[in-house]
Amino acid sequence: MSCDCKSCDKKSCPSHDGKELTPEQEKMMHRLRGIKHCLVVLSGKGGVGKSTVSVNLAAALTREGYKVGLLDVDLHGPSVPIMLGLRDVRAVMGEDGIEPVEAGPGLKVMSVSFFLEGRDQAVVWRGPMKLTAIKQMLEDVNWGELDYLIIDCPPGTGDEPLAVVQLIPCLEGGIIVTTPQEVAASDVRRSVSFCDLLDLPVVGVIENMSGFHCPDCGKTHYIFKQGGGKALAESMSLPFLGAIPIEPQIAEASDGGTPFVNLPENSAALKAFTEIVSKITG
Repeated sequence: MSCDCKSCDKKSCPSHDGKELTPEQEKMMHRLRGIKHCLVVLSGKGGVGKSTVSVNLAAALTREGYKVGLLDVDLHGPSVPIMLGLRDVRAVMGEDGIEPVEAGPGLKVMSVSFFLEGRDQAVVWRGPMKLTAIKQMLEDVNWGELDYLIIDCPPGTGDEPLAVVQLIPCLEGGIIVTTPQEVAASDVRRSVSFCDLLDLPVVGVIENMSGFHCPDCGKTHYIFKQGGGKALAESMSLPFLGAIPIEPQIAEASDGGTPFVNLPENSAALKAFTEIVSKITG
């Protein structure tokens, strides 16, 4: 993120047309000044594997030697802690704010799940309470020095993604996740419109659940059709970051609390994540 206000206390952001920052944004910029790149992962539709992509994208970045933070703002269904084996972890206060949870070398995590009394406790909040919670996770968490902060939002274009985009003045861009079928791609188009309305650049589109390569017959079966994500990106003049195939090991790893990209198997999905990370960092 090439924004001068990341490393100083200026009251305006020269990388954003010199717009004056609000007091809230100034506080936010001060807390996040040690973070080089902030990216938000979005999808207009649930069930596309957005959190799986966020977790493995963060883990893949750490494999490349980057220091990464992963912020889960899916307040009603926080699944990131489950996928990282942090289901029963609770937040701890430090000298300089709330300490993010270490989820392995180079990876720090924060989620509303770390503040709940039990794993089955429901979060029954209206918009103002959700805004307060997201502000606290941005303003009060001691992220320290990071190369990337990946923010995993719930599906849709409601309170949570809107709060993230409006609260962080120098958010670098959004990554859109879809599956190949048209019913998913049509909903995901709304996420692209959301980014356009809020002047948030779209880093690119990721197609998840792209196809299943059968180890027995050697053929690739396109269970959810083929190429919908790439067609969506091309039709909206957006970069296509890559297609992640369906592999049973991804679900098994997620349920087991381990990022798929950290498994020893060399697979097509791992290759896809590696190529996606290369495009994002490049």
